[in-house]
Amino acid sequence: MVRRIGLTGGIGSGKSTVAALLVAQGAVLVDTDAIARSIAQPGGIAMPALEAAFGPGVIAPDGGMDRAAMREIVFADAGAKTRLESILHPLIGAETRRQAAAAGPDAVVVFDVPLLVESGRWRAMVDRVLVVDAREQTQLERVIARSGWTPEATRAVIAQQAPRKARRAAADAVIYNDDLTLEELGAQVRGLWERWVRTGTR
Repeated sequence: MVRRIGLTGGIGSGKSTVAALLVAQGAVLVDTDAIARSIAQPGGIAMPALEAAFGPGVIAPDGGMDRAAMREIVFADAGAKTRLESILHPLIGAETRRQAAAAGPDAVVVFDVPLLVESGRWRAMVDRVLVVDAREQTQLERVIARSGWTPEATRAVIAQQAPRKARRAAADAVIYNDDLTLEELGAQVRGLWERWVRTGTR
């Protein structure tokens, strides 16, 4: 029986919706993006190191990380991205392990990891990898509609992520979420849960 599922997909693919559908089936969700946000919010454990590494310009008025300012720095400087990751990733990893352990040995845990393929280390940590895939044009339209980002900013984020082909190559299963209704998407998730969790087949 599958106990550890790695869930990934490009921005705007519908990954968060699939995560919610898996939770509805009984999974425990460990959301690494949510963890990343929590450690960089006001009072978050990453804030002293972020200010020391990048200066007061990355601190928002509320005391959390100014995400827009940090995004500009990281896009302009590959070294800055490495420094940021060296601060955040160990903290995210520790909290991820804590939440997974807290779920208990019998839980089916879904790790929602946007950069699962890019990190290279997750394959050995999960039983199956599920990729949610969508055309780049679909990703653009969804992100612009929900976030108000410019097409240029959205394309820049997509370019920083693994190519769709690389994600699909790393997958044990792919859900193509371009023109699916929520009901159709739910049916695919339920079918996958039946195979992986209830019957233990691929």
